Amino acid sequence: MKILFVCMGNICRSPSAEGVFRHVLGTRAPQLRVEIDSAGTHDYHIGSPPDRRSIAAALRRGIDLSALRARSVRDEDFFYYDLILAMDEENLRALRARAPAASLQRIRLMMEFAPTAFARHVPDPYYGGAQGFEEVLDLLEEAAEGLLQDLLSRGHG
Repeated sequence: MKILFVCMGNICRSPSAEGVFRHVLGTRAPQLRVEIDSAGTHDYHIGSPPDRRSIAAALRRGIDLSALRARSVRDEDFFYYDLILAMDEENLRALRARAPAASLQRIRLMMEFAPTAFARHVPDPYYGGAQGFEEVLDLLEEAAEGLLQDLLSRGHG
């Protein structure tokens, strides 16, 4: 199973999603063979590490994002990944507009895996304060649990 997490610039939400899900897999289901990556729909920050506030917030939860580097979504990603998870509707639309028809069913919202969450999307914390980064991680942790349960129920474990 191969999963790609996607936001706009790949420095806040999608690397956080990658780190959170890697952590959930490592602690709760290390037997699962899942390849994980993250990317952005825009190329603003290619090669940059995650936002320092994302790194700090994740570290407080025992998740290290410091080795990750931003990249943009590539055409081949639509064929390579089994699941492409957008953080919000804007990025979902951007992915669907660019994806070949055969790949459209692979593209979903991350928060679909957290049906009891108050939010349908993961808000961009970039222009806000530190609390926004904590809220992003709260949402991603809930969605990551749902994603794990989905994978296990499909027999990927």
